[in-house]
Amino acid sequence: MIRSHLVLLLLSMAFLAACSKESEKPAATSEPAAKTAHAESFREDQMLKGRETYEAACASCHDTGEGDAPVIGDKEAWSDRSGLWVAVLSDHATAGYLEMPEKGGYGELTDDSVSAAVEYMLLKTFPEMPRD
Repeated sequence: MIRSHLVLLLLSMAFLAACSKESEKPAATSEPAAKTAHAESFREDQMLKGRETYEAACASCHDTGEGDAPVIGDKEAWSDRSGLWVAVLSDHATAGYLEMPEKGGYGELTDDSVSAAVEYMLLKTFPEMPRD
């Protein structure tokens, strides 16, 4: 009985020693520095995702006003949109509305990416808007 406890104790100590040595190793990453940077909060992460989605799928119309799209930064163009802001505008952007096709014509986008892009455009247009 004492012998089995001693074996168990030695195995536990060996396991703990191995764990502590493993945690001393620096974390290795194969990604470039730009890709390993992360947002400080969920909100910042959403804004990064929104900017990326905007640049890839939305900017071609919302930078120029093509198809009567409200131009990012033009408060007057956005002010007559829905008072429910993000919820309704995200629904319109996801499902399509008037001349805007579903997901801006990029069907592979996730609903979350589209909503993040909507929020990004609104915050770029109305920087005074509460972020939380």
